[in-house]
Amino acid sequence: MTERPRAVLASVQLPGESDESHEANLGELGRLVRTLGYDVVGTVVQRRDSLAAAAVLGEGKLLELAQLTGGKGVVPSPAKPRKSKAREKFRGAEEGAASDADSEPEAGAEGGADAKATMVVVDHEISPSQARNLERATGASVKDRTGIIVDIFHRHARSREARLQVEIARLTYVAPRLREAGGGAERQKGKGAGESAMELDRRKIRDRIAELRKELLEIGKEQQNRRALRSGEARVALVGYTNAGKSSLMRALTGSDVLVEDKLFATLDTTVRALAPETKPRILVSDTVGFIKKLPHDLVASFRSTLDEALEASLLLYVVDAADPTHESQLEVTRQVLAEIGAGSVPSRLLFNKMDRVPEAERARLRRLHGEEAMFLSAHDPADVAALREAIIRFFDEKMVETELTVPYAKQGLAHRVYEAARVLSEEHDETGTRMRVRGMPAAVAQLTALFGAR
Repeated sequence: MTERPRAVLASVQLPGESDESHEANLGELGRLVRTLGYDVVGTVVQRRDSLAAAAVLGEGKLLELAQLTGGKGVVPSPAKPRKSKAREKFRGAEEGAASDADSEPEAGAEGGADAKATMVVVDHEISPSQARNLERATGASVKDRTGIIVDIFHRHARSREARLQVEIARLTYVAPRLREAGGGAERQKGKGAGESAMELDRRKIRDRIAELRKELLEIGKEQQNRRALRSGEARVALVGYTNAGKSSLMRALTGSDVLVEDKLFATLDTTVRALAPETKPRILVSDTVGFIKKLPHDLVASFRSTLDEALEASLLLYVVDAADPTHESQLEVTRQVLAEIGAGSVPSRLLFNKMDRVPEAERARLRRLHGEEAMFLSAHDPADVAALREAIIRFFDEKMVETELTVPYAKQGLAHRVYEAARVLSEEHDETGTRMRVRGMPAAVAQLTALFGAR
């Protein structure tokens, strides 16, 4: 069995951050790292007023971190030594690796209890220079929280749209972190070219991002057309923190085969399915990408079109993992992101999921706090899912309106639209055509009235 690569977490607890909040953030970062395929073998934490400008941590904690990675624990001076043939001849390989600002990180020993971590993950957004200094001091590759999330998104994206969105976010993250492989003069593209290889690479990235945005815009137009066709239908969106159980509820409510995994960001694509058993008119349920603390703004912007499903829904179901001790802060993150995209005013209902994992005392506390505004359920309990289904149907039924339509015999070929968009309560035939009394969502009824005319 192949041993998984190892990683160590590094974090600074800043003033005003409680021990509980800091511990929760680190726990979540550990889950992100494990989702990416690494084992977390250690954590280094330091209380500071701010991140150290050079390498995030102070000298003592930097040495402690390096012990877990096999590095030297010091940041070499960026000044390059004067070249001499004698120096180059007798300088040791280890000293050379330490003094080279752009050397590749050393890999830890393979296998065994003494194997070193090969990656350091920092629970903060850090600058490219801080990342480089940490690499020099630890001999390991370095990623910040944003880099880990971008990598997970890149691995899990499946649809063309999600892949384009993730690639834009990845390139936006990578561009400022490019570095020269050698001296500036050595990297010039020809005499007098005036553009280094790094500058050329960055320009290529900018051009590629422009191409991706153009392609994404075309896909967005197609999606807008599809959403326009569904505009008169009843639509409910499942929203919430990553791994709260949205996909499990989606599968239970619609009978669809959406991906269900106990991983962060298992779902990156919006899936739309009809509530099952199907109702008249049908109710569409969408499963959206999950949220997380410190979600990079570039990713929020990239997934704006995906989150439009939430913005255009008639009802938002905030799915909360009741078994997670940090679920209150997770709910706040969900509300903040939805407010950021303008969906904060959409009617909503709280769903406390995974109640089968919650102790009785905590269940009672949740019911006291949220009893009037929430439902408490487990996506794996058929009775709970049935109750949720009835609540959804009841919500939309209260918003439906009735009207009478006359479908002329000349338009009988379009009568199927009435049955698709509304519930037919009664039907009669006379010399003018088919008279129907229908009940449906206001937008759908308005569309039918414009098509056939009211009686």
